[in-house]
Amino acid sequence: MNNIKNMTIGQLRQKYPFIINYFEENRLNVEGFEDKTFVEYLDHFTEEEKEEWAIDTHKLLEDLSSYIIQMIGFLGLEDDNRIESLTILPGTDKDGKKEGFHELTIHKSEIVSIVGPTGSGKSRLLADIEWTAQKDTPTGRTILINGEIPDKKWRFSSNNKLVAQLSQNMNFVMDLTVEEFIRLHAESRMVENIERVVEEIIEAANNLAGEKFELNTPITSLSGGQSRALMIADTAILSSSPIVLIDEIENAGIDRKKALNLLVSSDKIVLMATHDPILALMADKRIVIKNGGIERVIETSQEEKEVLIQLEKMDSIIQNMRNDLRKGLTITKEKFLIDNQ
Repeated sequence: MNNIKNMTIGQLRQKYPFIINYFEENRLNVEGFEDKTFVEYLDHFTEEEKEEWAIDTHKLLEDLSSYIIQMIGFLGLEDDNRIESLTILPGTDKDGKKEGFHELTIHKSEIVSIVGPTGSGKSRLLADIEWTAQKDTPTGRTILINGEIPDKKWRFSSNNKLVAQLSQNMNFVMDLTVEEFIRLHAESRMVENIERVVEEIIEAANNLAGEKFELNTPITSLSGGQSRALMIADTAILSSSPIVLIDEIENAGIDRKKALNLLVSSDKIVLMATHDPILALMADKRIVIKNGGIERVIETSQEEKEVLIQLEKMDSIIQNMRNDLRKGLTITKEKFLIDNQ
């Protein structure tokens, strides 16, 4: 961390927003010194001031370095935490039969759907990824991060979460407004501009939700679709987890395509368990699960992408009808034919 000696206070605050707390805890007013290094700031004190306020320049510099290192570890911000790829090596299904693929590597900003009957083993696949399995789970799979055996922090650290899960049922129990909820998460991540982050998340959430909501809305009064929209926006913008698993987003009452695009734009690896053909074909590839194992991995073909275009048109018609019914309108054959053109 010797480079912090050469960085200005403004540069330090930009790279490590949480150091504001260090300055406040040590009663160091750095306003007006943004273009100075921390050493230069400490040197501006007179000997009398250093003695009167017990300022130990050497110790403060060492403590700042230690503080940054500890906070980087706590928040999971190390450079080597960057996940470029996730690789799944095959294990066996429930009958001990080897899985039907050689190796599956998923890169950041890729979407992979997981399809298969209920109880086929989709949750077991997630668990193997979350715990970075090393042939030590019932499936015998091996998980690699960036092509290598992963650091044990992904398995044992409570602060370095590899997977963020968005479950089908999301029920809030805290007596908070939407704004208070987002602020709490933003403060725990020690972001610098909380106001901007709050605005960004609520805007993104309302862009996904079928029915918009306000910052002063109690989170306990959010509908299922609104709750899911809020959590997807929060995960995309604030969560440090590089991998996101979404379970049955088709029933969430949100704009599914926008939700996936938001997560992918945040450099997340997205794994999506679904029964919806539209979502399955939106993915770059899909994992087919049967009898507890991965039967095969299918790349989405050009023909399937062309089919997807037609499915999306059909889905748009259904969505428009749903909105009309919500507004109390009637469905006419004439309007249906116009929408279907």
